[in-house]
Amino acid sequence: MTVDAPRSARAQLAALAADPTFPGPWPHARGALEDGARAAAVLILFGVLDGLPADHDAQHLAVSHDLDVLLLRRAATLTSHAGQVAFPGGRLDPGEDAVTAALREAQEETGVDPSGVRVLGPLTALPMPVSNHVVTPVLAWWEAPTPVDVVDVGESSAVFRAPVADLLDPANRYTSVLRRRSQTWRGPAWVITVDGVQQLVWGFTAGVLDALFTHLRWDEPWDRSRELEIA
Repeated sequence: MTVDAPRSARAQLAALAADPTFPGPWPHARGALEDGARAAAVLILFGVLDGLPADHDAQHLAVSHDLDVLLLRRAATLTSHAGQVAFPGGRLDPGEDAVTAALREAQEETGVDPSGVRVLGPLTALPMPVSNHVVTPVLAWWEAPTPVDVVDVGESSAVFRAPVADLLDPANRYTSVLRRRSQTWRGPAWVITVDGVQQLVWGFTAGVLDALFTHLRWDEPWDRSRELEIA
């Protein structure tokens, strides 16, 4: 029997969205939220890369080679998380729920057409103490992909579709090390090359991806002693 790998991935992601045990205890928060923490949402949009065959050399992977996730690099001029790779997203407007906000922000930042996106469900809201936000990840499947790119250079400097196979490749995985004053934080990180450009994924985004891959059992053993200092 032949398994449709993209369809299988979508089914697994849909099951994850309905799983109340995910992500469990969240180990990646640094510090504590202050009074008045603001609500935000991000869109975790998986789809199938155009022009890549599903059959690939790395048959041991838990996913097909053409599965991807939409990411962006935040503008270096922003006051919060400047220059970091992130999911599309932002704060909730008055009266908005997390799903509405995540889709609106994704459209504003990347030009994604919400009509081609099937929302699988919001996940548990997670603390982001460094910017005093409570962030709801919204898991979605890109049923009808459309071209995406930077919409506002004041918000982002790059928009790209990252192959999940590259994120699962142990050769691309690191432990990020962030030192601030007398404290040191460690977390998951990736260095991948997309369209000839090297991208560093760490912080909140890497934590969510790591938890997601681990829960789905897509991850592979990797050398956690490989450390990458974050400037």
